[in-house]
Amino acid sequence: MQESESKPTWHMNKRDLVFLGIVLAVILLLVMGTSERTTKPVPSDATHQVVTSRAQCMACHGVDGVKPQPMGHTKADQCFQCHMQPKNWGKVTP
Repeated sequence: MQESESKPTWHMNKRDLVFLGIVLAVILLLVMGTSERTTKPVPSDATHQVVTSRAQCMACHGVDGVKPQPMGHTKADQCFQCHMQPKNWGKVTP
């Protein structure tokens, strides 16, 4: 190997810029997708503070309940993954 040989230098080209643009777009979409929840919080009343399961939620929010879920609502089994509980959850006051 000769001492005069040097490593090739890297120069940004059009393909590198396209790749960088795609990476930045993906990062931007991920950041925007992690914004605050837009679902309604669970009311902070005595009735809702004792609810701890989907079955209890569906007693009122099922198809035949007092306040059914809106059309197009997900059929997920975990209500509290989307709907946030109040800060004083579980501390029912008489």
